[in-house]
Amino acid sequence: MFPGIGTVINLAAIILGSILGILVGHRLNHKVRTLLTDVLGLATLLGAASALIPLWSDSFKAALPKGWPLLLILASLLVGGLIGSALKLEDRLENIGEVLRRKFKASDDSDFVAGFVSASLLFAIGPLAILGSISDGMSTGIDQLVLKSTLDFFASMAFASTLGWGVAASAIPVGIYQGFWTLIGLGLGQVLALYQIDAMTIVGGVMLVAIALRLLNIKNIAVGNLLPALAIAPVFALAIHSFF
Repeated sequence: MFPGIGTVINLAAIILGSILGILVGHRLNHKVRTLLTDVLGLATLLGAASALIPLWSDSFKAALPKGWPLLLILASLLVGGLIGSALKLEDRLENIGEVLRRKFKASDDSDFVAGFVSASLLFAIGPLAILGSISDGMSTGIDQLVLKSTLDFFASMAFASTLGWGVAASAIPVGIYQGFWTLIGLGLGQVLALYQIDAMTIVGGVMLVAIALRLLNIKNIAVGNLLPALAIAPVFALAIHSFF
């Protein structure tokens, strides 16, 4: 095997799941497709709950001063949101989706962009994307990415049955994102302390909650604008750990 094989398997799972979802999607009536999307939203909430668990772990709390863990997450999301809004990341993601929609010759009124944006964020934000890719780059195993591939296969099938080819196109940013973390693992080894990874995971969990709310048609939050928080969280965690 070679570094990056886990991501290759993951991308294949997303594309295959999307194709199967599209093939059977037209055979499902509107109520069934809506139910599938709702189930996916609920499953995303479960994933978010799992990602939020480190917030209450003894190791994470021990690495930071008392009362700071929640402030760290809040500050990361606020600053990340401000940066993302200034850079208009959500709009840029949607613009990329529009370009790809035209490449795929999807109709203007299709759900291509919604599928691309939602699936890209869902598949990339999860903690397994970071941890699994770093582990893959360090050649310490691809177990985490194999697990993620299994989850993404069924998620992409459910997504694509209602949102179409945009879900398959999400493999592009997911490949770039996970490829980046694989290179980090390959070149620098274990670059982050456990509490820093926990901080990223928790922020990702909050963002997964936002995605779930979008899928359940409860609140349309611009999750794309929060993406910088994933990079800011470990930096803030290191600063708090070192100076407070």
